[in-house]
Amino acid sequence: MTPDDPLLALLACPLDKGPLSLLPEDEGGALYNPRLRLRYPVVDGVPQLLPSSGRKVSADDHERLLARIEVVAG
Repeated sequence: MTPDDPLLALLACPLDKGPLSLLPEDEGGALYNPRLRLRYPVVDGVPQLLPSSGRKVSADDHERLLARIEVVAG
């Protein structure tokens, strides 16, 4: 999955139905919901968007990920 993948615009968090941000490959190639601080894995290019697949992110990791997302988007 890449940042310009049209599928990314259609994907939503299974819990709050909001948009997800693609994390860079060096962050594990995951989708991130900053509102709930949940990280969803992407395995072999397939997003794992079951509610049970989301993993909570610590406050420090959340701030770091937000900075990375802003840099990629900006």
